[in-house]
Amino acid sequence: MIRNFFQSKSRNPIAERCDKDNFTKLRQKYDLYYRIAESQSGTRITIDGKELVMLASNEYLGLSQHPKVVEAGKKALEKWGSGTMGARSANGGRGFHRELEEELAEFLGKEACHVFAAGYLACMASITGFAQRGDIVLADKNLHSSLWDGIRLSMASVERFSHNKPAHLASVLEQLEAETPKLISVEGIYSMEGHIGALPEICELAERYNCFVSLDDAHGLGVLGNQGRGTANHFGLTDKIDIIAGSLSKSLASTGGFVAGSKACIEYMRTHCKQSIFSAAISPSQAACARAALKVMQEEPEWNQKLWENTRRYKALLDELGLDTWESETPAIPIVLGTREKAYYFWKHLWEKGVFSIISTAPGVPPGKDLVRTAISARHTEEDFQIIEAAIRYASSKR
Repeated sequence: MIRNFFQSKSRNPIAERCDKDNFTKLRQKYDLYYRIAESQSGTRITIDGKELVMLASNEYLGLSQHPKVVEAGKKALEKWGSGTMGARSANGGRGFHRELEEELAEFLGKEACHVFAAGYLACMASITGFAQRGDIVLADKNLHSSLWDGIRLSMASVERFSHNKPAHLASVLEQLEAETPKLISVEGIYSMEGHIGALPEICELAERYNCFVSLDDAHGLGVLGNQGRGTANHFGLTDKIDIIAGSLSKSLASTGGFVAGSKACIEYMRTHCKQSIFSAAISPSQAACARAALKVMQEEPEWNQKLWENTRRYKALLDELGLDTWESETPAIPIVLGTREKAYYFWKHLWEKGVFSIISTAPGVPPGKDLVRTAISARHTEEDFQIIEAAIRYASSKR
């Protein structure tokens, strides 16, 4: 009787869904994602015994192995231990959190800052900490997933506008009631496209229609602006942006995130945002590494200079070969192939020639924009470029 019961019982539908998912099967077949590196040295990583040049990292300034950054992490670990084991709102607050926040706020030109254990949490908080039911969030269609999650959790209504098209945003704003609270959510650098956000026009519209502006500058920090202060600084619009959010895992060579703004805004967020109230605090070594990288950014401008020198060289190669880079203006440079199959084979040829890159396909990018995502680092050497150029030329010849 018992045996018959278990034999006749159908499988759990969620487990069944996992078994049948075609995308999961394709991922396993082509082994595109979740590759595990066995070692890392500078821009070189080793996977399955094969050494490759990293051409997909968001570590634009290449500071994660800078001696000052590594030493700061070691000292913090020895002094404080491995973690705080609590949320900042409860028992997790430490002096190194405040020091990092004060230094970041000053660097960004804001009164206050709050750091998170993940950039994804910080970007979510840049929406959920301020927008609420009854408000309207005006969102660029190509926003990062973290921002879309923040919009959903905020319970605010959402109006999308065409990517980096202020004219479309203006037409949307014209249709909305003046008294409804509005938040505009944009990015400084869009990481898949490499586009710089149209902040001058966005800020002009925000002022005209009395909108709160939240900027995700995860990929702009360290890349644009005076000493890498980001996109708002690049345009001279720091005072026009209400909230600047971002990540510590790109130019700041750590892990975590931040939200910076006025004292009133940051204190409001700390008491109204679940991402800040309930999530564990950033670890001592994370904070120390970010602080050290922030100091290096200001004291050693050659890293930013080298980043842009390498970017110009790489972009010239792609232009020479007639590759579609989606008009990228930054070190985040996509190679748009148009279909999933073309993107896969381009990626495969790069891998064969010793270059690590990333595929992004629909719905991660719009249909017809399937691409290989590449990114330049200040750490790329002449030897690296010889490998990169040979691989790109080979992959391009096989299109």
